[in-house]
Amino acid sequence: MNTRLLPQCRRSLSVAAVFALAILPALTQTAPEFTEIRPLTNKEVRLQLNAPAGRGYRIDAATNPAAWSSLVTVTSSANSLAITDSAAPFLPARFYRAEQLSLTNLVAGDHVPTLQGDVVIKPLYHASTFLRWNGLAIYVDPDDDASYEPTYAGLPRADLILVTHSHGDHFSSGKIEALRQSHTRIIVPQPVFTSLTAAQKTNAIVLGYGGSTNVNGITVEAVHAYNSNHALGTGNGYVLNIGGQRLYFSGDTGNVPEIRVLQNIDVAFLCMNTPFTMTPNDATNVVRTMRPRIVYPYHYRNQGGTTTNAAYFKQILGTDPGIEVRLRKWY
Repeated sequence: MNTRLLPQCRRSLSVAAVFALAILPALTQTAPEFTEIRPLTNKEVRLQLNAPAGRGYRIDAATNPAAWSSLVTVTSSANSLAITDSAAPFLPARFYRAEQLSLTNLVAGDHVPTLQGDVVIKPLYHASTFLRWNGLAIYVDPDDDASYEPTYAGLPRADLILVTHSHGDHFSSGKIEALRQSHTRIIVPQPVFTSLTAAQKTNAIVLGYGGSTNVNGITVEAVHAYNSNHALGTGNGYVLNIGGQRLYFSGDTGNVPEIRVLQNIDVAFLCMNTPFTMTPNDATNVVRTMRPRIVYPYHYRNQGGTTTNAAYFKQILGTDPGIEVRLRKWY
């Protein structure tokens, strides 16, 4: 195996040392190479990878080199990739390595380890999210906005689809039809069920607040999602238990007591756009009470088109709660 080891980068903040290496599966190819390891002012670490275009790469991370976990899978359309490790501020040391992958069946996205393999998380658009776990393809609120259709390119058809409510930026019967297979299960609140086609209804499961079901080893629980713009009982949030990890998708909701008291959430996807859902301050209050390990701000474009809520949320939350905020491209 051909490897390249970069000198260590020491710093006196929460991450004591950072190491990086690149791994190549075949000696006849050029290895990817970390060309920069830079601590940022917020204590995160920026990695720059020299990565030939048209290939896939997996970045692994560890607090010691005997126990690696996957951080992110990426594809390169240029000759360089930049990755920011937002977990670094909460760890005493950080090691990195990169491996070149085949593009066959490759899904790019963040990795979250579970007891039964990684969940790969890929933002699509607004509130639309794709998850890959143990060969299963899971879509949350798949949307049919033509401008973002390229984000679906190359993704597999669905094994499971979840829809939070009937608004057009969360629900598209046409997109469900394009993604579903004969065995695809569709989990919806009652108002969405009435808008499904007859064929889609045959594989649909209606959940109300507190209801749960199990599909392909994934437990799905419907939780409250409401505010002044979304009447109580018309939409769901969902908590998915995937391999022992609990992932919460807020759908459209306000800062309501039922979600503040959700327990043992590992990863939270939280809406924050005005005037439709929560303000960044509302979302901060929810997160400080819920205390997920990782939070993804999503659904953060305001009525006027601005997309600054996510960064502002991360700024005001800070690092003191020990919660990793992952800012990703939803627009």
